[in-house]
Amino acid sequence: MAKLKIGFIGCGGIANQKHLPGMSQQTEYVDLCAFCDLIPERAEKAAKEYGTPDAKVYTDYHEMLADPTIDAVHVLTPNIAHCEITVAALEAGKHVLCEKPMAATPEDAQKMLDARDRTGKMLTIGYQYRHFHENAVARKVVADGWLGDIYYAEATYLRRRGVPTWGVFTDKSKQGGGPLIDIGTHALDNTLFLMNNYDVDYVVGTSFEKLGRLLTPDVQGQNNWMGEPDHWNNETYDVEDSAVGQIKMKNGAVINLRASWAMNMAEKAGCDNQAHTLLCGTKGGLDTLEGRVRLNHIVANEQTISWVGEKIRGYIPGFSQGPAPLSKEHDIWVKALRGEGELFVTADQAFVVTKILDAIYQSSRTGQAIKF
Repeated sequence: MAKLKIGFIGCGGIANQKHLPGMSQQTEYVDLCAFCDLIPERAEKAAKEYGTPDAKVYTDYHEMLADPTIDAVHVLTPNIAHCEITVAALEAGKHVLCEKPMAATPEDAQKMLDARDRTGKMLTIGYQYRHFHENAVARKVVADGWLGDIYYAEATYLRRRGVPTWGVFTDKSKQGGGPLIDIGTHALDNTLFLMNNYDVDYVVGTSFEKLGRLLTPDVQGQNNWMGEPDHWNNETYDVEDSAVGQIKMKNGAVINLRASWAMNMAEKAGCDNQAHTLLCGTKGGLDTLEGRVRLNHIVANEQTISWVGEKIRGYIPGFSQGPAPLSKEHDIWVKALRGEGELFVTADQAFVVTKILDAIYQSSRTGQAIKF
């Protein structure tokens, strides 16, 4: 089989830390041949570091999509642009891996689904937490029936201080929201996936704008992942700094979702800059708070805690120190492109996540539960 030709639209942080190093592990099967960014220097740098010798650089994604030799593209832009670019790429005959969240609004996400169905091209969303070792183990524990009927869950991604100081994360017009849509989306996606339950009854929630405009640089803390200044601009900060939501499923199960970039809570309260899931069922429960699966169950009529599997973090090459682990996300994606397997994250699943996040924002604005 000839190598697949892959293009990248957006060459910023998530491209350089996840998608480019991940796809560079797949060069036996793919050529990284096209790079597009509004800032030409970013695209040029990505092409030089990861591209084929004849890789092309663009500042207009329409020009990239006009190339009939490109088989698939990664959409790695701010959230508000996911829909427009993904629909255009699908219509141009490209398969698409779009970074999370699927879209800034359910309406945009629906347009992406419609374009996928209309064109017959593949569409997947970049929810890498599903691939982490502890979550894969948790999925197997649930599938093997250790928990029984799951009726309560917690999806948590909390930072005591961790507002991104790079990119456009604090700009609502480009992202659609703050930590809920940025990192809460990971915790929610993984929890729904572990429960294998996407049938939502209603959602209620609240977002808080308490600290983003209040904290001064000397106490802000930061998430200066890309080496940017270690504090954010209070005057331009216009998204929430934390949010909570409750999701009632049609089978009666409840999910409590919590997300924050800045919240006054101690580190030991689960605030360690990772997505965590807690599941409670009729036979037992589990959590991933320690980076591996902690199973609580009954053995010999005794309450028992069992650790399942080893603690292995990651599967994102750009985040690792030392030898880069295989990116399972990109391995599965390339196999699907080659016709050797199925997509692991479906756009239909990601659509439900987007609907829930939007419902929490709606509920916060209106004070009402949002019925599905």
